[in-house]
Amino acid sequence: MYTLTSKLKIFAIVLMVLGAILTVAGFLTVPSDEDIEHMVANHGIEHHEGEHYNKVGEDHETMVHGSESHPMNSVHGDNHHGDEAHHGSDTDVEHVTHQVHNRPWSAVYVAAFFFFMIGLGALVFLALQKAAQAGWSVVLFRVMEGISAYILPGGIIMFILLLLASFHITHIFHWMDPEVIDPSNPHYDELIAGKTGFLNVPFFLARAAAFLIGWNLYRWNIRKFSLKQDEEPKDNVWYKKGFKHSAMFLVFFLVTESIMAWDWIMSFDPHWFSTLFAWYILAGMMVTAITTIAIVTIFLKNCGYLEYVNDSHIHDLAKFMFGFSVFWTYLWFSQFMLIWYSNVPEEVTYFVTRIEDYNLVFFGMVAINFLLPVLILMNSDFKRRNWFVVTAGLFIIIGHYLDIYVAVMPATVGKSWFIGLPEIGAFLLFGGLFILTVFYTLTKAPLSVKEDPYLGESKHFHY
Repeated sequence: MYTLTSKLKIFAIVLMVLGAILTVAGFLTVPSDEDIEHMVANHGIEHHEGEHYNKVGEDHETMVHGSESHPMNSVHGDNHHGDEAHHGSDTDVEHVTHQVHNRPWSAVYVAAFFFFMIGLGALVFLALQKAAQAGWSVVLFRVMEGISAYILPGGIIMFILLLLASFHITHIFHWMDPEVIDPSNPHYDELIAGKTGFLNVPFFLARAAAFLIGWNLYRWNIRKFSLKQDEEPKDNVWYKKGFKHSAMFLVFFLVTESIMAWDWIMSFDPHWFSTLFAWYILAGMMVTAITTIAIVTIFLKNCGYLEYVNDSHIHDLAKFMFGFSVFWTYLWFSQFMLIWYSNVPEEVTYFVTRIEDYNLVFFGMVAINFLLPVLILMNSDFKRRNWFVVTAGLFIIIGHYLDIYVAVMPATVGKSWFIGLPEIGAFLLFGGLFILTVFYTLTKAPLSVKEDPYLGESKHFHY
């Protein structure tokens, strides 16, 4: 049995406490409405109708940094600057105010979704192994079960964030604003109003609840079947139930993950759509989850557990990391190239915003997610060396956090972005909760299944 050490527990708690402090500080240091209005008045605003895009002078970074430490003197300037100021409309000031106030909420949302998708991806990978009746991975099942346990607390957090947006406590989902579907309102948006049959709050929340209940129900069942198989191995009844449930879950997941990607990420840009987007999110989810499985496995192996795990198991996990990194890049390039080449305004605006306002992060995360894992893991021998796999894994985790970041932030905060207190704090907060949940779950059952019919094959697996 695995025992959660006091050092690891304290480490996770410290991450959570530090993350909570930084996150709260990020909320508290958001500029006031008066400061934002003054900044807009002094530095002008350039509003592009039809896009959720604003430019607050050329000193927008000062405003963003101001959300951390309020160096407002550099923004306010001397009195004579006001004589030459460009004054934005009340609507423009309101729009920028929403963007600045959205930033800490968006940072929390990005980190919450990122760690939730790791847990969900691990559950899907476990289901794939069960449905495929794979032999090599049996000694890793309990690691996958431990990581997938996070979908319960992570799912609750995600649903709370969606509820907060639905009750207009946050304004990160633009389509939830009742003004945009009111024909008599000057903010009326005909395109969004035409999508209310799907994008409406009750149906949105009902879908989210159904997805979370379905995913957690499968996770609870497959965990129960796994433990029952160890206790009652006769006729492999529980193994067969796990196989059937896994096959059904994968069908359910493919449908619900697509809708989840549209709802929880793509609807931030309700004017934009991509038929590849759900697959794109799925690829990022899987590579990050498999990477986490590899890192946790290596950690436990180095602590003296998982005696039957050998370098061939690590090699296969690294192959999946390599393969899904290439698959993710293929989907990223396909989506980017086809949309950019066709140059349809409703489609290309998604990339224009990210290239103009998030250039370094946008292309940097592509390099991190493709070039570094491929260069590190291309050699077959490197896939058997733990420190190479961990190094590639850390790049993958950072890169795919940035991937979710640039999928969310341009639509919610526009140019008012900066990786600072709320972003770092939220990542540490949910990272600490993730570590505590995963390793606490690992203490609840032996780290190796006992009566799986393919256990012998997995123990003697060599590639």
